[in-house]
Amino acid sequence: MILNAYLNQWAAGEPLRTAIAATIGVLAEAATSLADMVGRGPLADEMHDLIAHHADGDAQRRLDIMAEDMIADRLRHAPVRYLASEESESALDMIPGAPLAVALDPLDGSTNIDANAPLGMIFSLLPALDSAGATFKQVGRRQLAAGFFIFGPHTSLAITLGDGVMVFTLDRTTQRFTLARQKVTMPKSSREYAVNASNARFWSEGVRSFVEELTAGADGPRAIDFNTRWIGALCGEAYRILLRGGLYLYPGGTRRGQVRGRLRLLYEANPIAMLIEQAGGGATDGERNILDIAPDSLHVHTPLVFGSFEEVARFQKHVSATPIAGYMAVSVTQREVRM
Repeated sequence: MILNAYLNQWAAGEPLRTAIAATIGVLAEAATSLADMVGRGPLADEMHDLIAHHADGDAQRRLDIMAEDMIADRLRHAPVRYLASEESESALDMIPGAPLAVALDPLDGSTNIDANAPLGMIFSLLPALDSAGATFKQVGRRQLAAGFFIFGPHTSLAITLGDGVMVFTLDRTTQRFTLARQKVTMPKSSREYAVNASNARFWSEGVRSFVEELTAGADGPRAIDFNTRWIGALCGEAYRILLRGGLYLYPGGTRRGQVRGRLRLLYEANPIAMLIEQAGGGATDGERNILDIAPDSLHVHTPLVFGSFEEVARFQKHVSATPIAGYMAVSVTQREVRM
């Protein structure tokens, strides 16, 4: 089944669902064009030019701006009232009175393009309120839909409409996203984790003790050897974890500018957390479920740990005396982990 047919069947003529379906369809069209742009690689040198840095130090490339402009132009023909983007300091007004708002990372992992590693587009759909400020301060559980496109050896869309996770893959012969995986369910535990270990000296004692438990492998309290993965693009990590389980850690720490974490709550952590929970996993900032946090500004940062449910719960036991609501306490005794 192609994406548009799936969305239309799901919407069934209901006005809000029809608006959601139309907006996701527009994002898919933009992603198809963006996949072609990204696919030019070193043949499009001008797109890789570093043109600025965000206030937090992240590099901004010309391709980031081009991606945002292209997506924003297309969304002006969708039922979207407000657009919040990583690349813009303030929210953009779109169609007055439209029912939806979109929060967006137009090109996640753009520095990966030189290394021919995965990139992506991450998006969140929220109900539009009377103002952009109020709209983008809603907790993640108010999301109506969330997903990301990943541009790698193949281009895929992982999406949730609030009832499970579906994966659509771009068929390059037809230029249509076609259903590839239905009702994705993650393993509850895993032997893989992803973390930028170069930040270890900035972590809290709880985070360090957890990672040390993993690196101790078969000789440690888990009595299991773990594998490490680190792609450097959030959507790449999330796609792998959705399909085969695992754990992603980007905690806060004492490093300058990262006390509140590195990733943005509104358009990175929230959509990823919704997908992960819909696939049976968990997502936390170390104190709260990600989806229960209200953003206090458009670009607010957050620590983010997500993945297989039991691994997230075990992490939580290391960093907080109080388990997060909804995450069971997991014994740290030896357990066989099945992939």
